[in-house]
Amino acid sequence: MSFLAAAATSAPARARLHRRTRAGGLFRLGFSALLAGALALSGSVVLPGTAVAAGFATGDEYLPPSETVTPPDTSDCPQQKLPPPPVDLSEEPAPGETSPAPLPVPTPAPGGDGLAECGFVLPDGAEDLPSDISAAAWMVADLDSGEVLGAKDPHGRYRPASTLKLLTALTMLTELPDLDAVVTGTQEDANQEGSRVGIGPGGKYTVRQLLLFMMMGSGNDTAFALARTNGGFDKTVADMNGIAADLGATDTRAVTVSGLDGPGQMTSVYDLALITRAAMQHPEFPELVSTKTSMVPGFGEYEKFGIANDNQLLHSYEGALGGKTGFTDDAGNTYMGMAERDGRRLVVTMLGGTQQPRRQWMQAASLLDWGFGLSGSTSAVGSVLSLPEIAEQAGTAESTADSTEVETTGSVAVAGTETDTAEPVSSASGTKEPAPGSPAVAQTYETVSTAGSLSGVIWFGGILVVLGLLIWVYLARTKDRRPPPRPRPGHRR
Repeated sequence: MSFLAAAATSAPARARLHRRTRAGGLFRLGFSALLAGALALSGSVVLPGTAVAAGFATGDEYLPPSETVTPPDTSDCPQQKLPPPPVDLSEEPAPGETSPAPLPVPTPAPGGDGLAECGFVLPDGAEDLPSDISAAAWMVADLDSGEVLGAKDPHGRYRPASTLKLLTALTMLTELPDLDAVVTGTQEDANQEGSRVGIGPGGKYTVRQLLLFMMMGSGNDTAFALARTNGGFDKTVADMNGIAADLGATDTRAVTVSGLDGPGQMTSVYDLALITRAAMQHPEFPELVSTKTSMVPGFGEYEKFGIANDNQLLHSYEGALGGKTGFTDDAGNTYMGMAERDGRRLVVTMLGGTQQPRRQWMQAASLLDWGFGLSGSTSAVGSVLSLPEIAEQAGTAESTADSTEVETTGSVAVAGTETDTAEPVSSASGTKEPAPGSPAVAQTYETVSTAGSLSGVIWFGGILVVLGLLIWVYLARTKDRRPPPRPRPGHRR
């Protein structure tokens, strides 16, 4: 405004302008406080310096089944040898190379004759399945005993997407036992295709952190950094296939370390459950899949930042123990989730699924509910046991048979002492909570308490809402006390 215009403005007009400006500023401040408080309470924003659980951040609440869908018909075993045809060129072999031959189909089927079926494999008298399971293949099994409670196309071969990182993690825990060893990030790590956590050149990360970020955020950059540390991409893929073979995962072939599609890569819901059970017996693995929030160290000019686990089941399902999500265009949605209820731990695996009509984790939650709802007397339809477990059970059974031979002393028969059963027993480290005294964080690594972050955001949001309401009340009272306008000369009231 020019000097002459300012001089021509009367004092009353300037006062009115000042009041309107102040009121408008207070109005905007109050509205902003209310909006920010509401967003903070709903979990739609993350405050600087905090990391909150993904479920809280997205507000993605569980919805029960409300529609009925028809999953792909697999009764005639269309995926007995190979996954469905690809929808893009991601599996094109490199120039001069050819796609590998299909893996042999073992006979009899691992896990029992019942699991040789390709359609639904359900126990007699079981309750109806959830109505909207979209996955072409799924399995629900006991995490500790290996008993299979129900399945669909258990040995059908599908693309794993990032659920392959379960095998990557188990391999790295085997091949890189020093989890506190420091790895320096590279630009090649940061350039990896697909989902990335955000490590970068010059950043310092422990092996433990890279494993954690790979499982929490499905980072292909962290998977590549781990493979590089393990001696290279090709060696790591070979190690992964070696461990799969040692377990008896006959439907699994790894071609990439991240789960990105490649020529001949495949797995089955049976093998995913098998790999998960083996991984959960490693003392470090349960924490890797159950951590909800953490901090990623910065690099270069970038500061550290928060990360939340992308497995919604962990945040929204009571008793959840963790899991792994996956997606590519060719694989569709893939999933593994675990939960505990009344002392029983179950695992669900899903391949060839979609996010419709409900999110994949919600479909998994419904299958877990179905499994927990089965009677304790319900007969298993098969078993998910590794080759070492099968050998152990066979040896124990032979020992038990020998020990129960009756010794005759005179006319008195004395029975031998029975040995313990060979049912696999999970170690203490397989529980949801990390072992007492174990480091929850590495040297440059912070774990943010989900409860602390959640309560902090709620308190902050509540304060903002109260502040906004006070400002609005003040404006309303000020408006009520404002004197009526004086009539202008010549103006008739």
